[in-house]
Amino acid sequence: MTANNPTFAGTVGGTFLSVLPNLDSTDVLKTVVLAGLGAVVSFTVSLVLKRILKKHKK
Repeated sequence: MTANNPTFAGTVGGTFLSVLPNLDSTDVLKTVVLAGLGAVVSFTVSLVLKRILKKHKK
């Protein structure tokens, strides 16, 4: 599928415009907060696992 395909652009645009009126600002804020929290937790778990693996290699 090419990026300049008018059917693809129409589908994406139509989907976006049909979802847009249903978005509430609190939902967007909740999504941003949860995404940030998920990134922090993922990063922290990665650091902890890295330290655990370093200790077991010795």
